[in-house]
Amino acid sequence: MPNKYVLYVDDTGSRDPDRAVLDGRQDGMDCFGLGGFLLKEEDIPSLKTAHERFCNSWNINYPLHSSSIRGKRGRFSWLRSMERADQFLSELEHLLVSLPGIAIACVIHRPGYVSRYREMYPGQLWFMCKTAFSILVERSAKFSDGQGRKLEIVFEGTGKKEDRNLKHYLKELKRNGSPFSTQTSHGYTPLVADDFRRIILGELHQKTKEVPMLQLADLLLYPMAKAGYEPSYGPFVRLKEAGRLIDCYFTAEECSSRGIKYSCFERS
Repeated sequence: MPNKYVLYVDDTGSRDPDRAVLDGRQDGMDCFGLGGFLLKEEDIPSLKTAHERFCNSWNINYPLHSSSIRGKRGRFSWLRSMERADQFLSELEHLLVSLPGIAIACVIHRPGYVSRYREMYPGQLWFMCKTAFSILVERSAKFSDGQGRKLEIVFEGTGKKEDRNLKHYLKELKRNGSPFSTQTSHGYTPLVADDFRRIILGELHQKTKEVPMLQLADLLLYPMAKAGYEPSYGPFVRLKEAGRLIDCYFTAEECSSRGIKYSCFERS
């Protein structure tokens, strides 16, 4: 088999554009995002070892889950002890910034998406999931190809319909190429169907949160999503400083078409 990157994908937020806008969420976010990180196949064993070492040091025998950790609830309710929480979060952040992987995501501001496209496509509003998936996969494929590697994709299953849709979206990319119009995407060179078939190995691989890399994808996705609303968000900034973001591989100009994608935000 050729050298490859593996893209580990998790999701955040509601993928339904027609769901009522959330009010009162403490972090001020109302988005849908898909993302995680790209990992060289040969780095998987060392990452598993680092994950196991971290969990063992805290006597954790259950998945690391971002929302539970941030909310200090469920199996992570013990984090309500401030002293333990500070130490745990510090060591967890050290784990994330020392990862060999490259964090990447597509994050869509849901109210902005609905406002922009409802009148343009009445009755045919794309689900944000298809948009986010197509952008994430295409940018990951371009990066992998530029490094002389193939791409394999692993995602966390969330539901029969949602999982089936993701698998269908990849088949569409391999059959039809990028779904986006180049006429409305200046400076953007989309991949064609042959490119997707050449770069991406096989079909999507569906796994559970028991896979360490999907736990880490979950933990990496939230800071990227949060940065859409707060670019100075500490965990995001420290990932950037450590060179863990795909944006670190491109110039500011290139990032608009190759880096983390923030769609339908005012600052976009």
